[in-house]
Amino acid sequence: MKALLQPFKVSVDMVSLWCVSALLIFLSLGASGTNPGVKVRLTQQGLEYGRQIGLVTLQEKLKTIKIPDLSGSEKVSPIGKVSYSLTGIQILNLGLPKSSVGLVPGTGVNLFIGDAFINLHGNWRVKYLKIIKDSGSFDLSVSRLSIGVTIGVKEDDTGRPSVSSANCAASVGDVSIKFHGGASWLYNLFKSYIDKALRSALQKQICSLVGEAIDEMNPHLKTLNVLAHVDKYAEIEYSMVESPLISNSSIDLSLKGEFYNIGQHQEPPFSPTPFSLPAQDSNMLYISLSAFTLNSAGFVYNNAGVLELYITDDMIPSSFPVRLNTKTFGTFIPQIAKQYPGLMMKLLVKAAKEPNISFEPNNMTVQASSTVTAYAIQPNATLSPLFILSLNASVSAQIYVSGLKVAGVLSLNEMDMTLVTSYVGPFEVKSLDSFLTMIVKVVVIPKVNTYLKQGYPLPSIGKMNLLNTQLQILKDNVLIGTDVQFSA
Repeated sequence: MKALLQPFKVSVDMVSLWCVSALLIFLSLGASGTNPGVKVRLTQQGLEYGRQIGLVTLQEKLKTIKIPDLSGSEKVSPIGKVSYSLTGIQILNLGLPKSSVGLVPGTGVNLFIGDAFINLHGNWRVKYLKIIKDSGSFDLSVSRLSIGVTIGVKEDDTGRPSVSSANCAASVGDVSIKFHGGASWLYNLFKSYIDKALRSALQKQICSLVGEAIDEMNPHLKTLNVLAHVDKYAEIEYSMVESPLISNSSIDLSLKGEFYNIGQHQEPPFSPTPFSLPAQDSNMLYISLSAFTLNSAGFVYNNAGVLELYITDDMIPSSFPVRLNTKTFGTFIPQIAKQYPGLMMKLLVKAAKEPNISFEPNNMTVQASSTVTAYAIQPNATLSPLFILSLNASVSAQIYVSGLKVAGVLSLNEMDMTLVTSYVGPFEVKSLDSFLTMIVKVVVIPKVNTYLKQGYPLPSIGKMNLLNTQLQILKDNVLIGTDVQFSA
């Protein structure tokens, strides 16, 4: 799998776990009501790849054609009545050398197979003049066989796509029979009757088997991860919110793709807005993720109480000369060292509310609010509040697709702080800039990056792999263009 990195800048009101939520949601899809949070487009290239896979399956299915024993009687001049039977007819070879696939707007996919051939072998037996019997074998070649089928695509009752045979027609071009042994010259006199019987037997079974092959695709479609597990807090719903939109050039799926708390599907206080897929067709598949999805993730993780992080001294590398204690902070705020001498400290970075995330071309912006509360840790482990800050930050990020997941890497650009409350008297907030920036860079960002590196699942079916993946940040959505390969 090729992973492509796309750099962009994120403006955040908090540097802590808001960063997690921002990228978390990248993998999801969001929708509530009728507007989707994600759109998936299968292009003509994707259909061509599906045709290649489908032909292998269809060829194996057609090899199971069972030609029933044929028998009858015909009047053959000058002999009179001849009774015949063809038995043990088996397929030796079957080929589908030419095929094409196209779209039927509003309905589904049209598959045409031409110049197909079938080679069969069987046994023959005749009886004439009441007492004369003869037998032998024969080889049968069917050529210029054509099959045309329209595959309907719709939504099933689980929110997944489903397919069915809308109509099918099969035509047998030429049938050539070569008899071996005995009085095979008799068959040449009435082989036109046998030709008709074999054509009928083949044409009746072909469309039935094609229908079975199409129906057997549905169990694979049911592997679409409609409810994808993310972690112990969240899951993503990828069910379809409306029937597929089928045009002359693509099949578009509208998916909900909303983050939910596990076991508690609560809708957020905002709704998805309409967005469009760009006119691109160089890849087999396009997945477009909207800002609504990211916002739904922020809502979910905030509800779960996950968007907060306690920072303690043991989280700071031992090589750093400054420590998280009242002595260090007393350098900047003397009142702390006087009131709480010789104590360790703890910081709590916490979201005030869920973030608001938006996309612009090549840029993702996260508007969020958070607080940083500093505590002195008393000998009895109780926490004494020292001050509360409001924190805004600018974060650079790289988003990439790895396997069937979206992952990311963050780095801090800058941040601003303002004093909300002080329990130790007034002080100059600017004096804490260097120390808190260091805390964010060496503690918060690495912790978030470890989490983001795990990635978050994209919608997928079966043993699907993504190839030649490209990621673009557009107006109001992120577009992933990719080719697809299925492994056995």
